[in-house]
Amino acid sequence: MSSGEIRGLPGFRDFFPEEFALRRHIFSAWRRVGARYGFTEYDGPPLEPLELYTRKSGEEIVGQLYAFEDKGGRDVALRPEMTPTFARMMAARAAGLPKPVRWFSIPQLFRYERPQRGRLREHFQLNMDIVGETDPLADAEIIAAGIDALRELGLGAADIVVRVSDRRLVAALLDALGIPVREHLAVFAAIDRLEREGEDPIRGRLAAAGVDGKRADRLFEALRLPLADLMAAHGGERPLEEAAAGLQTVFSYLDATGFADFVRFDARLVRGLAYYTGTVFEIWDRRDELRAICGGGRYDDLLRALGGVNLPALGFGMGDVVLAELLRARGLVPSELRRVDDYIICVSEDERPTALRLARALRDQGRHVLYDLRARGVGRQFKAANQAGAARTIVLGPEEVGRGVVSLRDMGSGAEREIAIEALTRAAAAEVERASPESSE
Repeated sequence: MSSGEIRGLPGFRDFFPEEFALRRHIFSAWRRVGARYGFTEYDGPPLEPLELYTRKSGEEIVGQLYAFEDKGGRDVALRPEMTPTFARMMAARAAGLPKPVRWFSIPQLFRYERPQRGRLREHFQLNMDIVGETDPLADAEIIAAGIDALRELGLGAADIVVRVSDRRLVAALLDALGIPVREHLAVFAAIDRLEREGEDPIRGRLAAAGVDGKRADRLFEALRLPLADLMAAHGGERPLEEAAAGLQTVFSYLDATGFADFVRFDARLVRGLAYYTGTVFEIWDRRDELRAICGGGRYDDLLRALGGVNLPALGFGMGDVVLAELLRARGLVPSELRRVDDYIICVSEDERPTALRLARALRDQGRHVLYDLRARGVGRQFKAANQAGAARTIVLGPEEVGRGVVSLRDMGSGAEREIAIEALTRAAAAEVERASPESSE
């Protein structure tokens, strides 16, 4: 065997304890919000038939996938996104599920792309979807859930903004400008790149789609307008009026929810994926220093295309890579992601059996307990307790153990007191009982 360091693959992460603690912190917040909104968690396999992705995105997506032929001769791929798996699973159970269905998942996804800031070759992603409802309240609900998934981590309206639009509205605008329906997908793709590339490069893309310079100018001007001004300038056509009314209803629901400060209309937002059919949205940091944190919208035809089930649906994906960067930039990574409640210190090895019994009793009550695994001096044990971030130390000396007590020290204040061992374990049990969900009902 050759010697030397074996490095990890580019674009993949090692989760050392600190990074894993942050990951767990994010996932826990996501799960809490999912539960509050009545979503049920699910998961699927990381390896799927390649056709599941080519049917949705075309053969060109294969170059972005970890795709290969397995030992059974099947063309397979590591999942690059969750929506196709979700559609396949939903199709298998849709007939027996009460509607609307609310599911969420936190899958690990893989794409063979050039690693860059905010995008790696693997990441975890919160996926939340609602199936079986067309009312605009469902659109507002999924956007609110995305906002709350970030609020739960300490981000507020000063940190994030939700840009909201509607593909039907922009399509109706293109009709009003005389741009043929057959060119809409190409124009959508051009608009999707507008903010990144600027108007001059996009003029060339629009020209290739048959949009002349005069219509391009009118389109750019319209896309910059607030919703009310856009309707004042281009209203009158029924499809445009209906799309605008639906979007205004979504905004009114979000306003009633208390999220008006988080959202704004942006007609330039169309989302590049062709399967979106209505409301679309993305969540960005207010300073525009990072990639989009979250993106989603309504995709009423996708379940039929992928799973043969004709049900309306909408949802979003929120990646952990950009989110972790934003939390670090805003100072929102908890300083004490690792928690030790008690560190038991033995003055001599004679107290070790008592320490082990006490540790088990406290751990049975749900407390996080450490002690030294070798005989060391009291000073070094206190140093280890400090390094572990212990909230308190429990000192067992021969004289104290003989009386059935321990010396309890609060590591924050330095205050010390004696407490009976039996009373210590009873207090821990009472603390757990007070904290349990059943005790608060």
